[in-house]
Amino acid sequence: MAKLTGKNVLITGASSGIGAATAVRFAQDGANVAINYHKDKDEAEAVRVRAEKAGGSKHLIVQADVSHENEVKRMFATAISEFGSLDVLVNNSGIQAASPSDQLEMVDFDRILAVNLRGAFMCAREALRHFLSRGAGGVILINSSVHEIIPKPTYVSYSISKGGIENLTKTLALEYASRGIRVNAVGPGAIVTPINEAWINDPKKRGEVESHIPMGRAGTPEEIASVFAFLASDDASYITGQTIFACGGLTLYPEFRTSWSS
Repeated sequence: MAKLTGKNVLITGASSGIGAATAVRFAQDGANVAINYHKDKDEAEAVRVRAEKAGGSKHLIVQADVSHENEVKRMFATAISEFGSLDVLVNNSGIQAASPSDQLEMVDFDRILAVNLRGAFMCAREALRHFLSRGAGGVILINSSVHEIIPKPTYVSYSISKGGIENLTKTLALEYASRGIRVNAVGPGAIVTPINEAWINDPKKRGEVESHIPMGRAGTPEEIASVFAFLASDDASYITGQTIFACGGLTLYPEFRTSWSS
C-alpha cells in the first residue's frame, strides 16, 4: 500500500518547481492533494492533471496569496470543505530577489518576509487550529533552504526568512509535540527549478554553481519531493523539529574538500 493512502494534503506554491513535484509525488503515494497557486491557474491545473494520473482519489486547485491572512483562511476553508479534513500541510511558497543590502528597498524586504516567513506561519497556524480541533494530530512540513544556515550576500531578506523558518520549525515542534503534531523542514541546496533560471540555462554559471557542490551536480525537484514524502509518512513518526538538508553536501563546508587550514 502507498504510504500516504487516504491522507489529505495541502501544498502551497504547488504550481511549479518543488511544489509541483511534491504534489505529484504525494499523489503517487496515495494522498489527495490541494494544489495552491497564486497567479497561474493554468499551470496549477496542469499539475492537478499530472497528480490525477499519478494516483490518489481526489485533487483540487485553490488560489491564494499566502502573504494575506484572509486568503490563507479562505484557502484552508476550501481545502477542508472539499476533503473533509487535512492531515498534512506542506509550506512550500517562497520568493527571492537579489539586491545589495545597502540598496534594498523596504517594500521588497517586506514582501519576501511576508511570503516566506509570515505566510509560512499563518498557514502553519491554520493547520494547527484544524489539527487541534479534530484531536487527531497532523504533520506540518516547511520548505526551507541551505541558506537557513549559510549566509547569502545580496539576498539578505531571503536568508533572514529561512533563518526564521529554522526557529519556527523548532518552536512549533516543541510546542505541539505532546499533541501528536510533527513539524519538520527540508533544506534544499541548488535545485533545477524556475526560481534558479538565472544559472540553470547558462553553462558557465551552472558550472560555477555545481563546482561548489560536493556531489558535483544540482538536484532535481523530485529528489526534494521524496524527502517531503518521507517526512509526511509514518516512516518518520519519531522525527520532529528537524531540518533535513537535501543539498548534495553544500552544508559540509565544501571549500574544505582540499585541506588548507593550519
